[in-house]
Amino acid sequence: MGRVFVAGSINMDVVATADRHPRVGETVAGQQVLYFPGGKGANQAVAASRLGARPTTLIGRLGKDSFGAELRAFLGAQGIDLGSVRDADTHTGTAIITVAASDNTIVVIPGSNAQVGAGDVADVPLAKGDIAVSQFEIPLPTIAAFFRRARQAGVVTVLNPAPAQKMSGELLALVDILVLNETELGFLAGAELSDSDEPAKILDVARNLQARADQSICVTLGKRGVLALAGREEVAVPGRAVKAVDTTGAGDCFVGALAAQLADGVPLRAALAFANAAASISVQRMGAGPSMPTAAEVAAVLRAG
Repeated sequence: MGRVFVAGSINMDVVATADRHPRVGETVAGQQVLYFPGGKGANQAVAASRLGARPTTLIGRLGKDSFGAELRAFLGAQGIDLGSVRDADTHTGTAIITVAASDNTIVVIPGSNAQVGAGDVADVPLAKGDIAVSQFEIPLPTIAAFFRRARQAGVVTVLNPAPAQKMSGELLALVDILVLNETELGFLAGAELSDSDEPAKILDVARNLQARADQSICVTLGKRGVLALAGREEVAVPGRAVKAVDTTGAGDCFVGALAAQLADGVPLRAALAFANAAASISVQRMGAGPSMPTAAEVAAVLRAG
């Protein structure tokens, strides 16, 4: 089994729950405030570790503050290798999240995540069979440096380009598997997409974005499931009907689960079905990092159909 290496953000999520989201300039009464370990990098590492990728190594930075200490303790308890998590001379990354009617709004303050640099990924012991994962909550030049090293080592690269921002053709070409939702796909491809678009349209847009003939693009569609281009092959995974209570971290769960499966040598189509089931479990729980399921939980859901 290969290993999973995640270069990415580590945040403390400060979550406020309310009956509805406030309009601009409006104040609404909330119900409770909760503190959850989060950050896309940390979430994806937690998911991969809980789903069987041992060891999963997280590469990132934490501030020397109370949030940093809490996050380090939580991540270590998940069995994650924190040898590549370094201190920063600023505050720990923080996300301010409002959850209402199962949907969320998020404001992210990068803090220590903005200091993750090329030097942080320079000595990571990558080897053929491993999976290298990243997202857009750390500087893009750092991701490019990480993926260049990974490709040279024969390691499969997985990029979750969220929060969406423009990236260079050079970085896109370093990606073996791109995982994103339809909004992010439309942004990167310069196309208008909505969650009601037909699969053929979504796949056409994905095809236009492909940087290499062998590149895979996986589009997560929430309750509608997943569409993917695996090179030239089209793959569709049906959605799962569940009662969502908090969608925060669902995409990260999907990415971490996919990475764990790929590290175990599972073919892409089966890995996508597993990741889709894992994400459907995570949305039924509050929080991001703590909502990630175990492999046994996902296996039970898949057995049940």
